[in-house]
Amino acid sequence: MAHYDYLKQALARTKKPCAFLNMDALQKNMEAITKAAQNKKIRIASKSIRSVDVLKHILSSSPIFQGIMCFTAEEAIFLNEYGFNDLLIAYPIWDEQQLRDICNLVKKGATITVMVDCIEHIERLEMIALEENGKFLVCVDIDVSTNVYGLYFGVYRSPIKTVEDAIYIIQRIVNSSYIKLDGLMGYEAQIAGVKDDDPNEKIRSTIIRMLKRRSSKLVVKKRQQIMEQIKKAGIVLRFVNGGGTGSLHETIKEASVTEVTVGSGFYNSHLFDKYEHFKLEVAAGFAVEITRIPKENMYTCFGGGYVASGAVNQDKLPEIFLPQGATLTKNEGVGEVQTPIKYNGPIELQHGDPIIFRHSKAGELCERFHELHIIKNGKIIDEFLTYRGEGKCFL
Repeated sequence: MAHYDYLKQALARTKKPCAFLNMDALQKNMEAITKAAQNKKIRIASKSIRSVDVLKHILSSSPIFQGIMCFTAEEAIFLNEYGFNDLLIAYPIWDEQQLRDICNLVKKGATITVMVDCIEHIERLEMIALEENGKFLVCVDIDVSTNVYGLYFGVYRSPIKTVEDAIYIIQRIVNSSYIKLDGLMGYEAQIAGVKDDDPNEKIRSTIIRMLKRRSSKLVVKKRQQIMEQIKKAGIVLRFVNGGGTGSLHETIKEASVTEVTVGSGFYNSHLFDKYEHFKLEVAAGFAVEITRIPKENMYTCFGGGYVASGAVNQDKLPEIFLPQGATLTKNEGVGEVQTPIKYNGPIELQHGDPIIFRHSKAGELCERFHELHIIKNGKIIDEFLTYRGEGKCFL
């Protein structure tokens, strides 16, 4: 009840629906991530943050946080205009004008690295670099999905499946006059992005943990083999990137990995409650207010339908954080304009009272709001604009 009253009072004069960021909880999460990193660099996944002010705050808090993993070329260019550097675009870009813009920024000294995973990507970059009289910095994305006990365990990303595939692409880049090999990335999505401690799916969670343990060993082996071949060839990389919030505890152990990407751990969206090795503070969420009381123990709120992307299932719905014991209805769930909830607890809810939700995926919350209301010591001390608040919609 105390936690509910804390947020209720902090947000009392704020128009709802609204999004908030608890700076005390964010600070604890940053400290926990810094400690877990064990002196390895942490690259911030911007898609899980989506606010320039928050990115600045995290980067300034510790030298452990270094560089940003962007999700689009437009975003990287936008962040570069704000003075951010060491920008790695996590996904291949094909758009010609965006690539020309990046090529010219690199020519002026910007560190913006684009992702490649095939000859077609390389040839397109070479064509543009030739015409622009410039160069590209590139990162090779290797596939680290695994076959475990005959089961494909992972996501469909890069076509670079084997050590031989990786070395072929790397040698092609090294021999190019228009491309500089900057880094290597292998994102173990099947470990970092799959829940493995869901109390509602105990048998499945047990199986997932077993698959993760086996997959982790195969990922480490593949990365090590590729790095051995790279070193034999005398090739020097600025960075080797791996992991994610959900695999930080494992990826930091790899000697060949120089940096680990973390994003969701800063806000701690509810999907990560269901991870065995992930226990952080609830830092971000949103509040809707009660505008109807259709019957006893039933409260209807204004807004709330902020569903996350990905395969459609219950995990993608926002979850009620406070008051504890409040639940969604099965028939309506979270609605575009209204969301009914059931609650029969000790708090006497009234019209205008807030219901506090957490989003399933960290940064997507920011696509619904123009600002994050910054709470510290029980008060709103500032407002940080989101990308959407700055008029940006990158995807």
